[in-house]
Amino acid sequence: MPKPPSQTTQIHPPDTQSTHPPTSLRTYNRHPKPTDPSINQSLPIAHPNPPSTPLLLESDILEPPTPSTDINTIIPPTPTPPRRSSRHAGPPAKLSDYVCSNIYTAQSSSSLPGPPKGTRYPLATYVSYHRYQPLHRSFIATISSITEPRSYSEAAAHPEWQAAMQSELQALQHNGTWSLTPLPTGKTLIGCRWVYKVKHRFDGSVERLKARLVAKGFTQLEGIDYQDTFSPTAKIVSVCCLLALAAARGWTLYQLDVHNAFLHGDLSEEIYMSPPPGLLRQGEDQLVCHLHKSLYGLKQTSRQWFVKFSKAICSAGFEQSQADHSLFTRQQDKSFTALLIYVDDILITGK
Repeated sequence: MPKPPSQTTQIHPPDTQSTHPPTSLRTYNRHPKPTDPSINQSLPIAHPNPPSTPLLLESDILEPPTPSTDINTIIPPTPTPPRRSSRHAGPPAKLSDYVCSNIYTAQSSSSLPGPPKGTRYPLATYVSYHRYQPLHRSFIATISSITEPRSYSEAAAHPEWQAAMQSELQALQHNGTWSLTPLPTGKTLIGCRWVYKVKHRFDGSVERLKARLVAKGFTQLEGIDYQDTFSPTAKIVSVCCLLALAAARGWTLYQLDVHNAFLHGDLSEEIYMSPPPGLLRQGEDQLVCHLHKSLYGLKQTSRQWFVKFSKAICSAGFEQSQADHSLFTRQQDKSFTALLIYVDDILITGK
């Protein structure tokens, strides 16, 4: 291949009167020398001025160009919907030998208006009463025929429950549990509610309907509505020693249960409670209950009951044990009496 001629370009300075000679700039166009004549024939000769049409790759033709995105822009991922199981929920085999009372089913209750009641997975949908004897079936049917109210509105619709609530209110007022007064400035009320229970006999018949007023102790403020809540109870070692001593000496054992024990404790704090439903009459809407004695649900109820019981029993000549504060003894001449209290249950023995 012949050597291309060199090209010389004259660059004249802007000042023609300068004494410096003109400067020459030489440029060369070089082509690579092929090592093989066959390669020289296969390689195309580069054009000095390439065409203006851009070259398109195969990837550019198949895939459309993606728009430019900002690096600071965060695209949140698409949330995946939770997977729902399509398996049929059948009764477990281990529940085939169990019997449960009448409870609603989740399938049947979905079509009923109002909030659902009962358990979420009742056993009554999986078992039956065919394994019970006729006497046991009659007993279950008897105790399942009466349901306990869940609110005051449900109980107020039945005269039997109204009588039970009036009896409870009269007992509390006769005991001096509260007095109706206006709410002092700066004091906070605690709430209350009714709890209903059906008492059955051994044969399933109804013994009585019990309505109990319970204070909402979770609204009490520590340091304002109560101080200490601890109440000592009988130790298991003391119970075993007392039973062993009674068996060795041949003493008689007596067991007592104090009726409504927690209602006898005196309160030292100033507590105000909202009136229970059914207590106030017309014209007494601005009055509240100032509690003087303990009520079920208060945090200090158990402690106040034990304080009052220990004072009453010590005034009768008993001495409180320092090893177990729930043990009281009395020695008089040749007679000996031991009394052990566990909350509202009392055990008495001696000679």
